[in-house]
Amino acid sequence: MHEDPAMAPVLVANAGSSSLKIRIFGPKDETLFSGIAAEIGGRSRLVLGRAETAMPLSDHATALDALLDAATSGGVDARSIGAAAHRIVHGGPDLTASAELTPPVLARARDAATLAPLHNPPALAVIAAVARTRPGLRQIACFDTAFHATIPEVGWRYALPDLPETRGIRRYGFHGLSYASLAARLPAATGGPLPRRLLAAHLGNGASLCAIRDGRSVATTMGYSPLGGLTMGTRTGEIDGNAVLEIARRAGIDRASDILNRESGLKGLGGASDMRALQAAGTPGAAFAVDHFIHWAVHHAGAMVADMGGIDALVFTGGIGENAAGLRAGIMRGLSYLGLDFDALANERGATTLHLPGSRVQALVHPADEESWIVEEARRILSGGQARA
Repeated sequence: MHEDPAMAPVLVANAGSSSLKIRIFGPKDETLFSGIAAEIGGRSRLVLGRAETAMPLSDHATALDALLDAATSGGVDARSIGAAAHRIVHGGPDLTASAELTPPVLARARDAATLAPLHNPPALAVIAAVARTRPGLRQIACFDTAFHATIPEVGWRYALPDLPETRGIRRYGFHGLSYASLAARLPAATGGPLPRRLLAAHLGNGASLCAIRDGRSVATTMGYSPLGGLTMGTRTGEIDGNAVLEIARRAGIDRASDILNRESGLKGLGGASDMRALQAAGTPGAAFAVDHFIHWAVHHAGAMVADMGGIDALVFTGGIGENAAGLRAGIMRGLSYLGLDFDALANERGATTLHLPGSRVQALVHPADEESWIVEEARRILSGGQARA
């Protein structure tokens, strides 16, 4: 065990509703081990690199044990871990920065679980499992909603009356760890200052935009939950509230939730949630789903630009943002009226700088790496510093 916990290996855990990803970072933040437990509670398996092994994993605690056993088999002594850091999707209205999981912080994270019933409970289960197996180990929580705490009230408040039935119903925003990492690391990647008015596009199976002005979030497309905003892999994106009520009236609340969150979006329009599969399908439905994704990304980008009072740069991140050149091209063409002139050849080649010389708006690609941002936040707190809000 290292005497200085800030220099010891750190376990980073990212728990989904039926999955658990872990990375163990060494003293220089090098990756010592990474692995995924998939389909926990179902046809569960461990994914280590390209190798997949079927394994019964009844819950997230069992999955954590299996992953740590795999790490030990791979030569990483789990006993050397000096701290654990966790991605927690929802921090609620109070947890607006990464924090050590003291009893008061943990209590507030539990309270926020009602706002993210599919995401927070698995993370809390992993935290509890770590506490049982390694009592006294310091644990850090990093909240996906925290970066958006700087959105002004006029931007996060819905036009609802203040009633017991509406308490806590507000815009929170998500993908905050991705956006925080991007805002902090983009200057080093480009060799220049952070653009003052930055439109960040985290595009993946879940997708959102964030208006970042002077390094702070001032608007984002996701709202009370990750359902809002852009067309996504299986989520509708923006939809009228009365349409939701009508679907619930016809199908019941639970069935409506499944339709809106798991059967809609690209899957509902084109038959597949994976953008690569849609682009390869060659069917009218698949082509329409891709067009729908681009249209609504451009549509919502206009609102984000308005909230910033203009735009200096557009940055793509996330699996689709980093890899789907055709999607990037469609969005950049849709934003050309803002003065964005992009280099089609550079875009096709997968360059990180996409704008032409003389373009009024920069266009860039930046890799998403939430886990390395989490370990950076954790080490800052472990060494006695304050996490960045």
